[in-house]
Amino acid sequence: MASEQSSPVLRRRVFYIPGYDPIHPRRYRELYRKESAAQAAISGYEIAITPRKADRYGWDVSAVIDGSGTRSEIEVLVWSDIVRDSMSNTIPATYLQLARTAWTYIASGTLRRLMWMRKGPVIAALYPVGMLIGQLVAALLLAWAAGALVAWISPWNALGWVVAIPVIVLTLRWFKSKDGKLYAYYLMHDYAHSAQHRGAYPDDLDRRLTEFTRIIARALGDEVDEVLVVGHSSGAHLGVSILADLIRQNRVPANGPALSFLSLGQVVPMVSFLPKADRLRADLHFLSQRDELTWIDVTAPGDGCAFALCDPVAVSGVAPRNKKWPLVVSAAFTQTLAPETWKALRWRFFRLHFQYLCAFDRPGDYDYFQITAGPKTLGQRYAGRNPSQSRIDVPASRYTSMAA
Repeated sequence: MASEQSSPVLRRRVFYIPGYDPIHPRRYRELYRKESAAQAAISGYEIAITPRKADRYGWDVSAVIDGSGTRSEIEVLVWSDIVRDSMSNTIPATYLQLARTAWTYIASGTLRRLMWMRKGPVIAALYPVGMLIGQLVAALLLAWAAGALVAWISPWNALGWVVAIPVIVLTLRWFKSKDGKLYAYYLMHDYAHSAQHRGAYPDDLDRRLTEFTRIIARALGDEVDEVLVVGHSSGAHLGVSILADLIRQNRVPANGPALSFLSLGQVVPMVSFLPKADRLRADLHFLSQRDELTWIDVTAPGDGCAFALCDPVAVSGVAPRNKKWPLVVSAAFTQTLAPETWKALRWRFFRLHFQYLCAFDRPGDYDYFQITAGPKTLGQRYAGRNPSQSRIDVPASRYTSMAA
């Protein structure tokens, strides 16, 4: 790890890598604005954000925490356009994706091994499969009923088939129009995107990761005290590859800012367990032993969409003997949220997956806004912290090959 400064952080650059999300990144600014104000009111510090005019999307944050003033520039590393392109499939193409993705995870043995660790995210992965099959069955049943009715009242039996086909199409289109609440198509596209090359990065995403690496490398030359990379959900394993490339390319200055990596709600095993995820496994292996950065991995058992407390390096079967990272800690939703808050959110799985970016009623050492806008580097904040005792660090992946 790069030497941590004892003095407070005065300036920080933060790069946020979203998960598989097609929506404009302004949603993250609004979420930060709302939730930072709520956390400041709870915890008794000052924080304010202002929009920033730049070629890339971001905002500025000024905060006074523990008597120290800090300014942070937060930038979203946007790949939502790639997500939207991957979601622009017809209904038949989505069902073909379903078949291919299910076959990839089942035939490779990956699905079974994922269930050994955490059933929650596997159930989340199976949800769109079950939901889309259910929608198709419902459309077929409605079509059969409509066709039978028409055939019964009409002297032309063939007319039933003429009616049945439009009923199937209209029913499936109706279901798709409600996906903003059902998330079946969204989640199907998400898992299909990871599985389309059996764990290898698609070319368009690979090029974007190269661009992100250059952006962060330039920030390490700025007069700041910390460069913090935050990867949420699918953005966590993208962050692993970006930072591994950054260090391999010798682009981390020896006397530069502290380099920190915060992975939140990670779903790394969904990709690293696939047969062709050689590069990601190599990046996990490499990054886990580096002194150039601090890597903290935060999940919570209450998040059914994440591989909670699963050490992403160890469970992928690529942990080196001199492994240092990540430090796996729990956000412990049942302890850090008030009982009434937990009761209201407990079954809102998608909302809970974003809780890491939100205010906590009783925050412990995890406070997203103190981490991104406070006077301590990530390394200082977690210095001396022991990993969660309930973490899972047993190798579970069938595939452990790594790219040269």
